[in-house]
Amino acid sequence: MKPPLTQEIQQVNLRLKSAKTRVTIRESHGCLQLRATLPLKPGDADIKSKKQYNISLNIPANLEGLKTAEEEAYELGKLIARKTFVWNEKYLGKEAFEKDVSTIGKLLEQFEDEYFKTHKRTTKSEHSFFYYHTRIKRYTNPDDLATTENLINAIENIDKEWARYNAVRAISVFCQLFKIEINLTNYSKIPNTNSRNIPSDKDIVDGFYQFSEYEHNRGKQVNHEVKDSWLLWRWVYGMLAVFGLRPRELFINPDIDWWLSKDNIDLTWKVDKNCKTGEREALPLYKNWIQEFDLRNPEYLEMLLTEIRKKDQNNHAEITALIQRVSWWFRKIGLDFKPYDLRHGWAIRAHILGIPIKAAADNLGHSVQIHTKTYQRWFSLDMRKLAINQALMKRDEIELIKDENTGLKMENERLKLEVEKMKMEMIYNSN
Repeated sequence: MKPPLTQEIQQVNLRLKSAKTRVTIRESHGCLQLRATLPLKPGDADIKSKKQYNISLNIPANLEGLKTAEEEAYELGKLIARKTFVWNEKYLGKEAFEKDVSTIGKLLEQFEDEYFKTHKRTTKSEHSFFYYHTRIKRYTNPDDLATTENLINAIENIDKEWARYNAVRAISVFCQLFKIEINLTNYSKIPNTNSRNIPSDKDIVDGFYQFSEYEHNRGKQVNHEVKDSWLLWRWVYGMLAVFGLRPRELFINPDIDWWLSKDNIDLTWKVDKNCKTGEREALPLYKNWIQEFDLRNPEYLEMLLTEIRKKDQNNHAEITALIQRVSWWFRKIGLDFKPYDLRHGWAIRAHILGIPIKAAADNLGHSVQIHTKTYQRWFSLDMRKLAINQALMKRDEIELIKDENTGLKMENERLKLEVEKMKMEMIYNSN
């Protein structure tokens, strides 16, 4: 006669098998364990990618504990079937502490200190760190152990290509700092999807006037304190279109006095030294838009300063929140392009207008390599057509000038002959 518990374990295992749950229950040293074939445990080395493991959840070997073990077996079976099983603290048990595997959340708490041990604190490095930190926090579970499997699983659960690519960049830095062995080669390719929508000149002008349409069509129940705030965000829109600025470059220590100064005859915008690529003077592409969009109106600049005073200039989270409001306003008034699309559009128009690449790159505050590699890849079909048509028009103009020049030369020769003929007639008549 088999003991009652042993018989009950057999019955449970039969039910698990009938349900095609690839997990069984066994008794060992007064506890119940789950047995299953699982991905290799962190730190295990094997020629195979999977191995059979006995998992102890500290469930007592009695009839009441068997009920709990059966529930856990079904739960583990679901994870295996869905291919979502990861080794976390629950399944590693004491080994999680013995192997000193920290959770992602705990390592994120140390991330800043570790990052700036190998990076000098500058505006650019602060910005990079914030970029990495926010993406790791957004796409991973802080309670998961910081294992290769968990991080890979987090990446694979990201649907959007660009979001996944950006997360990979951040996780790569994270793993390097904390010496987590991980191979991200299969996830590091830049997506081919063209998600940019570069607006035409007409689109930009129409978009500017969509702000006033929004103000005209909105309801009357508007908070008096913010009823005119749309004017500031329309100003931001216009500045991004005219100068191809990064949104951040409008909010970090803007030199309002210079922008409104009579000495600013070239109508340049001074980008502060604490911005991503340091200080520079940005020139406008279309000066006429400055007047059309009323970008030197002191009222809007005062609104900008009021908004900035609410934020800590050294706090990347607060500045980023301000920048996100720019995107929010683009969506609110119904634009089908994004703030950064205006920057890309500036680069493309500069190319079409024949501005040397070095000059355009310097004006946008990045290298020639970035200008050609990143920005020109968004050269849409419509933009290529425009560039080709303008080049053909320019060629036709040159041909026309050549034809006119040839005609003038021929006319000049004819007039010379006429003059010679008149001279001959005068000589003949005088004799």
